[in-house]
This record gives sequence, C-alpha cells and structure tokens, in this order.
Amino acid sequence: MDEVDFETLLARLPVSWWKTDADSGRLRSGGGAFADEHMAHRFLKALSADDAPSGGGARPGDGPRRTRFEGRTFDVTWSARGGDTGRGGSRGVAVEVGGGAPAGAGAYASFADLSPAAMFVRDAAGCYVWANHAYAHLYGTTRDRMVGRHLGEFDAPDDAARFLALDDEILTGGRSLRHTLTYRRPDGSPGHAAGYRFPVSWGALRCVAGTYVDVTEYVHALDGRRRAEEDLRALRDRSGLPCVRLSADGVVGEASTAAAELLRLRPSDLVGTPADAFLAESPERAALHAVWRELTGGRRRNAQSGAVLVDGDRRLRRVWVHLSVAHRTRGRDAGVWAVVTRPGLSHEPHPVLTPAQVRILALLAAGHDNAGVAAALRLSRQTVDYHLARLRRLLGAATRPALVARAYVLGILSPHSWPPRSPTAAHPLSPA
Repeated sequence: MDEVDFETLLARLPVSWWKTDADSGRLRSGGGAFADEHMAHRFLKALSADDAPSGGGARPGDGPRRTRFEGRTFDVTWSARGGDTGRGGSRGVAVEVGGGAPAGAGAYASFADLSPAAMFVRDAAGCYVWANHAYAHLYGTTRDRMVGRHLGEFDAPDDAARFLALDDEILTGGRSLRHTLTYRRPDGSPGHAAGYRFPVSWGALRCVAGTYVDVTEYVHALDGRRRAEEDLRALRDRSGLPCVRLSADGVVGEASTAAAELLRLRPSDLVGTPADAFLAESPERAALHAVWRELTGGRRRNAQSGAVLVDGDRRLRRVWVHLSVAHRTRGRDAGVWAVVTRPGLSHEPHPVLTPAQVRILALLAAGHDNAGVAAALRLSRQTVDYHLARLRRLLGAATRPALVARAYVLGILSPHSWPPRSPTAAHPLSPA
C-alpha cells in the first residue's frame, strides 16, 4: 500500500494525522476525525497551547498521551521526523477513543459553532463537553479552554451551586426549561441571560444542554425606563405641580393630586374626562385648540398658551399651560403632558367688559383719579363718570377701592404684572 492509498484509508477513520517541515513551514494534514481542515488546524493549535506554558508536556519525540478537545478524547503520538529532533519538522497522529461526541454531533457543532446565541453541553458532574464561541465569550475566554473543565472554575461558588442544582433538576425531570438567569461577568459586573436548558444524550453520557441570549443591555434599558417612570411619577404626585397626561383626542389619562385640587375635583373624576370640559369660553380657548392641532399633528413638540379653567364649583381661574408631546412607547399610546403654572385667583364668571372699561379699571388700579383717567383716555369727565357708575353695577362694588379689588378677584386684571393690565393684553405695555 503506497502513501496515497494509506491517506485515503485514514480519511474514513476517526484519526487525524499531520506533517510539518521546519524549513518551509508547510503543514499537511488529513484523516476523518474532523469535519474540515480548519478544525484540524485548531486542534493542532490547542495541542501547542497546552504544551507551551509548562515546558514539561509532550513534545516531538515523546510517547503517546491522552488529551481532550471540544468534548472528544484523543490518544496523541507526536514525534520528530525521522526520529531526530535536530533535523526540524515533526509528524503526529491523533486517534479518537471512547467517550466522544455522538454520531452527527460534528454537523451540529459546525452549525452552532458561530451562532450568536451562547450554547453549551455539560455532563452530570458539571464538566463542559462542548461550548461554542459565544458562550465562551460571556466568560472572557475561549471554548477550547472551557471544554473538559468544571463550571466551578468559571463561576463563583454560589452561582456554580445554583447552576448544578438546575442541571440536576433538568436531568431528573427529563424536560426542557425556559428561564432567565444571572451570572457574573469577567469584570465582576452582573450579567443576565435568557434561554432554554434541556437534557441531551452525548455519546454514552447523559448531559444538559443550554442555549442562551445575553440580555444584559436589555435589562439595563428596562431598569433605566423603570427609574425614569418612577421619577416622573414622583414628580407628578409630590412636586405640587398641577399636571395631566392627555391622550391624542384630548381625554385625561393621568392627573396629579395638585391638578385635582386646582379644579376642586377628585383625581378619579378627572381621569377619562375630555379636557375641553375644563376650559371656559374665552379667546384663549380657540388659540389653545390651534396649538393642540399642531402638537398632535407632529408640527411642534412643545408649546405654551394661556387658558381659563372652570373648576368643579363653576368658578374661573386664568392659568398658563405648558404642553409637551409624549411619544408612543410599548403598552402606552402617544399623548401630551400639560403642566399648569402661574395660576390666577379663582373667581366667579364676570360680565363681558369693553376694552375701554378694562382700561379704566387698569388706570384706577395704578392710582389715577377721575381727571387722570379722562386725560389718559381722552374722554370727558361725564363719560368717565358714566363708565364708573356702570362698572359699579356690573361688578357689585360700591367704592373705587372695592372696584379695583373686584377687578383682581374676578381675573379682569392680572395679579402678576405692573403696571396693571388685563391677562389677555396683546402687548405688555397695553392695559387691555
């Protein structure tokens, strides 16, 4: 039998052979132990890595030794070419012995080798018989360094005991389990994984296999979202800010205690009620509707507007409303947060006044007498007296100080500005 026939025979057997030449660096290998040449070269690198650290391991010229590679056991004979280590080059043969992977596992291992999901196979004692690259990466090592070693060498004692108990449960029950677990990363930080663990036959061994996806970043994102929601809930409930969350069609979905107090209602009475029910008929109402259409139409993300609110006692209050779009999230539709600031005084509805009457009230509040009001508005004294008499009847005030007080109480004049002016004045220097 010549060399070619001999190599053809070995290609059908669980054997791996190789020849190296020191001068050319050329490597030739063959045999049927591995599915492809790439895996055979990794086997040789693993042998070299095992020999390098100690300096006392098997070297070319030594006798046979036994080694494990990816859950398979081989008897290795590695000798110098021609029996003379001084000439350089070497040759060797590895013969697979009992306890290896089951039939067909090579194809499975080739498929799972580069899977992004972490996969492993452990025997009942907790030793790894196979693992893919993704699983070894979780522990900051390589799969060749994991196979054949106990999980206690990679996990903390408490984690190892927990994982062994889970393995025993799988082997005893004989059923697969879908679950999540925590583990310790190489940097000491906690990691999270989700997947399946199930019983499997690996040659003559009864083993536990698992496939997992690292969900650490997902868990961190959920934690961040939960903390943000807790902060928002605390801001809503404990800051004292009157705020409500409105749906896209303007219905109250959430309300703070301060908002309920401002409207003299219970929070449960607010939820599910259209926001329009709390808006008084006023020039600000139309402006607020226009801003709302821009927000829900996606043309703006936030806005501010004045409004006149109607509370549960049918009293009015002028406020400033800050509106911000809340985008859609999982389990929650898009909406708008409305925060109320600068609340005015609560008052009963007052009769509609003309711009001239509002100007007269603003001038009176600023300290002008009748002559000063007449000069400022270019009116006769008789006309000013007529307007004052009419205002006393409309507002139910008998004196000038009472007239000014009623103007503030009823929200005709803004308590937040000086010189006195109407809250609806178009310009800061305009009284009405």
